[in-house]
Amino acid sequence: MCRFFVPLALALTSLAGASALAQQNHGATAPTGAQAAAAPVSPPPLTLATAIRTALGNHPELSAARREIEATEGARMQAGTFQNPTLSAEIEGVRSDTRTTAVLLSQPIELGGKRSARIEAAERAADVARLQLEVRQVELQAEVTAAFFAALIAQDRVQLAQGALDLAGKGSLAASHRVRAGKVSPIEETKAKVAEAGVRLEGLQAQGDLQTSVQQLRALMGRPPAFQVLDGDALMLPAARSAEAVEQRLADAPALRQARLQVQRFAALAALEQAKRMPDLTLTAGAMRDREAGRNQAVVGISVPLPFFDTNHGNIVEALRRQDKAEDELLAVELRLRAEAGAARQRHVTALAEVDALQKEILPGARAAFDAATKGFEMGKFAYLDVLDAQRTLLQARSQHLRALAEAHRAATDLDRLLGGPVAVVTSR
Repeated sequence: MCRFFVPLALALTSLAGASALAQQNHGATAPTGAQAAAAPVSPPPLTLATAIRTALGNHPELSAARREIEATEGARMQAGTFQNPTLSAEIEGVRSDTRTTAVLLSQPIELGGKRSARIEAAERAADVARLQLEVRQVELQAEVTAAFFAALIAQDRVQLAQGALDLAGKGSLAASHRVRAGKVSPIEETKAKVAEAGVRLEGLQAQGDLQTSVQQLRALMGRPPAFQVLDGDALMLPAARSAEAVEQRLADAPALRQARLQVQRFAALAALEQAKRMPDLTLTAGAMRDREAGRNQAVVGISVPLPFFDTNHGNIVEALRRQDKAEDELLAVELRLRAEAGAARQRHVTALAEVDALQKEILPGARAAFDAATKGFEMGKFAYLDVLDAQRTLLQARSQHLRALAEAHRAATDLDRLLGGPVAVVTSR
């Protein structure tokens, strides 16, 4: 009797469990309207175009550069104004019946082209401010691009770490099965557990790097939209530029254009200081009332300062030396840009070659070696140490692939920042 009731009880328990599971599955697949309405909506993935557009619209440094342009426009308006006239009144004598009263209007007249020189200097300053805004926009776009791909590669690293953890878990499980079967020593299982713990630690580091990269990207965007994942393909790499193309673009690089404008600005300031050597005239016109004689008289005068002591020589020397300094800095910027652009181009070419070799040779070979070692271990032909070595080689190859991708993107964005524009040609490696 007991042998009859025990199977019956087990059968009833199984039926009850199956019924409860079916009810749970039915409730999970058919949520109510309230539950569907309460389900949170995930924000859309962040694209590179959205990140750049947000940064260009919200970054405070661009707003500060626009304020500088507005300030230089005010300086340009002020540079074109004429000097104000002066109204003066003079009284000679104390007694009212013999007093002489004069009312005079004086107007300074600038000579030597001072006004046009001031306008030229103010216009060059406005040009420098506008170019500084353009340079900062290009730099910000390059910085956002670099931060976006750094976060994107960190996101891929997290996915890679999860895949590596799955591989390590399978290896640990296989080692455990062989230990229980008495085919390998328990030391093999311990090695597998240690390897799995190391992979899990790398996953935690990848998560931390991803959070850091996302925070840097958010800081560059100013007021970023809500997002959880990035939408992009790290394998889409800019094509390498030839040395001739880089040399052609260097002539119009933003830093060189800014240095040339600085030379023009200091040349205009030097011309202004030289124009100040010419003294200005002051014309005076008015009327004088002589009460004792009972008549009015017209008064006309002219005054010219005599440049005996102050010839503005010191200011002229200072302005000319600053112009010479700006010309020297232009040459230095040209040399620096040529060196940095050449180095960035070479880094880009090297990174592209590394990515190509990893994708075509190293990664497939490492994957094939790992698969072969795993199958051989399951069949008892290889030791688990061979599996760990193959797994380590595969993970290192994948990490090296991501580092090469990151270096390629960094080199491309550095070249964009130097040359002043995004790379137009993009190729899939």
